[in-house]
Amino acid sequence: MQSISELFDIKILDTKHVDISIYSIILIIGLVIGLRLLLFLIRKILKNTEKKKKLNENQIFVIYQIIKYFVIVIAIVVILESLGLNMTILTASSAALFVGIGLGLQQVFKDMFAGIILLFTGTIRIGDVIEIESIVAKVTSIGFRTSTVITRDDIDMIIPNSIIISEKVINWSYNNDKTRFKLEVGVAYGSDVELVRQVLLEVAGKNEEVSENPAPFVRFNDFGDSSLVFQLYFWSKNMYRIENVLSDMRFLIDKKFRENKITIPFPQRDVHMK
Repeated sequence: MQSISELFDIKILDTKHVDISIYSIILIIGLVIGLRLLLFLIRKILKNTEKKKKLNENQIFVIYQIIKYFVIVIAIVVILESLGLNMTILTASSAALFVGIGLGLQQVFKDMFAGIILLFTGTIRIGDVIEIESIVAKVTSIGFRTSTVITRDDIDMIIPNSIIISEKVINWSYNNDKTRFKLEVGVAYGSDVELVRQVLLEVAGKNEEVSENPAPFVRFNDFGDSSLVFQLYFWSKNMYRIENVLSDMRFLIDKKFRENKITIPFPQRDVHMK
């Protein structure tokens, strides 16, 4: 009758470079189970750290992903060694291949490092409204290599993290939950300017998306070629859909101007003939 040690030494596959036995199979299964258990415990520990507010969600994601990849690489090396593969010979014979792969994946690694920077620094978070290359969008996810945003036209865009790091990006949500906007309108010369200011402030006060604090204000901006130019400044939390807010305010301004006999003039030129 075979002993347990002899049973473990039974060869399933025995070649020059690969040596698979029952023991190596059991070792691999145990390693996979242990790996999953280890990652589960690490995730649980990190979640507890998040509850204590020592780390935020983005930082925990980065730490977990780095630990996960590191542990997986070690596990793969151990599995290959248990199968009898000589890692030194394998690495030396694959050196040229690794160099080629490294050059081909250079941009991928660049995006991954940019993702780590984004997640760790917290300059851009999920839910932030950003403007990049004149496109305003809301961040829906930040991954290791790419981030996903949704534009005002409800189009999902996948952006490499390196672009977010290297390009000029405006984060409308970074310092404050309110952003200042302006709406410009011209009225005819001879209009009651105080009445114009009163109407513009009334329009701002009736829109639910306009914040009361700071309060809206009107600036008499310029004497234009064909009109007196006014600017209505206001603050709003709805920076993502601000175009809709501005449209609603323009509809109401047009209505109120008609009611108060305030004219928005057409561009005009006086031509003197000699």
